[in-house]
Amino acid sequence: MRPRDQDQVEALSRTVEETPIKLDELTSRAGKWLGLSTAAPERHTTAVVADRFDRITWRDTYAQSAGLRELAEELSRRHDHTTDLLTDAFLAAYKARPRLRERAEMDPSRLVNHQVIASLVESPDSAELRRDTAGDPYAAAMAVLAQATALRRMLEHSRQAQEQAEQAKNAQRAAEGAATAVGEALQQAADEGDWSDGGGTVPAPAADAVHHAIEAADAAEAAARQAAQTAAQALAAATPGIRATARTAAAKAAAAVREETALMRAWGVGPGELERMPYDRRARLAERLRTGRLAQWAELIGRFRQMADGERARKVENTAGELVGVTLGDDLSRVIPSELAGLGVPELRAVFAARYAAGELMLYDSQGEQTTGRGAIIACVDTSHSMYEAGPGGITREAWAKACALALLDQARHAGRDFVGILFSAADKLQVFRFPADRPAGIARVIDFAETFLGGGTSYQRPLTAAGELLEEEFNDTARTRGDIVMLTDDDCGVTEEWMRGWNDAKHRLGFRVFGLAIGAPRVAEADSVLDALCDNLRSVEDLTDVHTAADLFRVI
Repeated sequence: MRPRDQDQVEALSRTVEETPIKLDELTSRAGKWLGLSTAAPERHTTAVVADRFDRITWRDTYAQSAGLRELAEELSRRHDHTTDLLTDAFLAAYKARPRLRERAEMDPSRLVNHQVIASLVESPDSAELRRDTAGDPYAAAMAVLAQATALRRMLEHSRQAQEQAEQAKNAQRAAEGAATAVGEALQQAADEGDWSDGGGTVPAPAADAVHHAIEAADAAEAAARQAAQTAAQALAAATPGIRATARTAAAKAAAAVREETALMRAWGVGPGELERMPYDRRARLAERLRTGRLAQWAELIGRFRQMADGERARKVENTAGELVGVTLGDDLSRVIPSELAGLGVPELRAVFAARYAAGELMLYDSQGEQTTGRGAIIACVDTSHSMYEAGPGGITREAWAKACALALLDQARHAGRDFVGILFSAADKLQVFRFPADRPAGIARVIDFAETFLGGGTSYQRPLTAAGELLEEEFNDTARTRGDIVMLTDDDCGVTEEWMRGWNDAKHRLGFRVFGLAIGAPRVAEADSVLDALCDNLRSVEDLTDVHTAADLFRVI
């Protein structure tokens, strides 16, 4: 500095030191910063507005889901604030109508999260996703996990924007600190002020400290404004990519949740049962169904159950069915209109009463399919090596037989009848699964029945003997007769004459019927086959993609 300039500065300093400064003047200049230091707006770290119960649900679900915790740990190693992001992603799926905070309400470091969640919520498939996930913590968690790949991609794509957001956050923090410093400097000036004359004269050094604090606050504010603008530009540049990825993520999550819902429905697990099921048990069940022996045939199982349900709707018990003509009788529910018209004429009412008493009213005649079974339904399923052979559409004989058996289980539950699944192959291989009508059919037990495969050859006598003994036991315990046995096999094998005589005696005594399904093996259904001799009703199943081959079973069983 030149001597002359230094002289000027020193002269200016002496002037400042000699000039009295009022506190009111300082307060006026510092007023802007005093407001900021005492009324800083609340900044939120999560984008989705949630109440206490929503947050409790998230915490409980997070604690139960190893998948969520592993994902959070993985993402946090490379990115900041990922637990908040997963919280928002969960709530966006869990809440029926998620509401996002305004950007101005957000902590600057969470603006990238806000954009990610906004893109997910605004994507076309998000509404469809929420139809399956709203109010269901497990499904919402599954949606988050299904979006994991997309979340990684969006975070990588917005890495620069996040870095700029962190800088904006730091700049904002610095500006808030500078505003606080102004207030502290002003308070110090007030403490040192001379109030003897009532005017509040502040010493020059204290006033100078206030001036410096204000200048620092001005600079910090400008820096924060610039950092926020830079962060906003970086986020705007990343937004198109985030939105494109979010669309894919929402679609993938909706498909995953829909697929699992269909899988559960195919296996007979209803929404109500799922909602009551603890998280970890539901997760284990879903994993088992996805990876089990018949996982790829869930759609076939679902079609069988749907078909059986439709056939049950057509079944008529103790009522009229298809109209085929006119007959005589006393069933007032089937009186033809011309007979009813006679009641409108007083002179004919006595005639109507006489004909009614004699059972000679003209009635609509009809025929309907009547159920005859009342005892247990027993499905004998062949699980010999040949049943593993695939037919049309790549469907194995085992898969078709098991799907049909599961539909028969539903049939029994609907009619209040016991169900027994007998898996057989060679004479020394047999496994029996009992599902009493008065107890719930646990899904784990149902899956065990469906997934058990014995392998080996084929023997008829062992499973049919077991079935006959079960019906005999039922008769002795409850006096119920008229059970139904369904044989599902692809092989024909001999039986002894002595066994056949005992079998026919049991059928006559217990009144049960035997239905046969020769799966993928037309020769087994020929008139001279052993299976034909054993069954009251036998049909061949050649197209394993067609579940309607067995449709009439569900009207008569």
